[in-house]
Amino acid sequence: MSFLRLYAVKTRVVKVGDNLVELIVESLKVQNQHLEDNDVLAITSKIVSYSEGRIAQLGEVKPSDDARKLAEKYSLAPEFAELILRETDRIYGGVDKAVLTFKNGLMTPNAGIDSKNTSNDYAVLWPSNPEKSAKEIREGIKHKTGKTVAVMIVDSGLVPLRKGTNGLALAVAGFKPIRDSIGKKDLFGKKITLTRQAIADDLASAAHLLMGEAAERTPVVLIKEAPLDFDDEVHGAAEMMMPFDQCIFMSIIERQLHDGEKS
Repeated sequence: MSFLRLYAVKTRVVKVGDNLVELIVESLKVQNQHLEDNDVLAITSKIVSYSEGRIAQLGEVKPSDDARKLAEKYSLAPEFAELILRETDRIYGGVDKAVLTFKNGLMTPNAGIDSKNTSNDYAVLWPSNPEKSAKEIREGIKHKTGKTVAVMIVDSGLVPLRKGTNGLALAVAGFKPIRDSIGKKDLFGKKITLTRQAIADDLASAAHLLMGEAAERTPVVLIKEAPLDFDDEVHGAAEMMMPFDQCIFMSIIERQLHDGEKS
């Protein structure tokens, strides 16, 4: 019987323009870790963004009037608020220092923009196309090592009314991110009518535990023996997204916003 195993992979500090495939393979070699077919590489979105140059110098951002209003309302730097407005698909509100946004099929704070683990006066944006990034890294690993692995781009997520962050899969290449139990039977023979398991997010949270949120320098996690349905497809956040009208949180938010607009 095999067991799920996860290994935190330390790397040097990633810089703009770095080749992530070479960095990951070299870091694995230093730690005497060997890739095998059907391994999974969980990679933080931040190092993907760094390698792709998805960073912004706040001092070079000119805030709009809307950004200044947003910044004043939620105690943000006007330049940071401007980046949020540029990156987000929709804003729902916020609290001190954080704005609830909708981007790329995900509810996320500040449109995924983060200033942790960056030089002063810089902010890191989400990768512009996480699906494309995951696909290219997977293909690069195959070309360099001959191994067919799955790749997952991971960021921090939030659960309503729960303290702290968990792992969130922005994109997956190489396995099915959702396991559908609808129509199956439970232990007592009752037919399951609602449940789907967020496999990619479950795995992202396990990796996120090892990645940490501070100065750990472990932006990659090697996952072995994961009980997954492997494929050769690329799956994005929109594919993993619950439609608004079926989401218990979003359907209520949308209804209240609609009722508020009418009144």
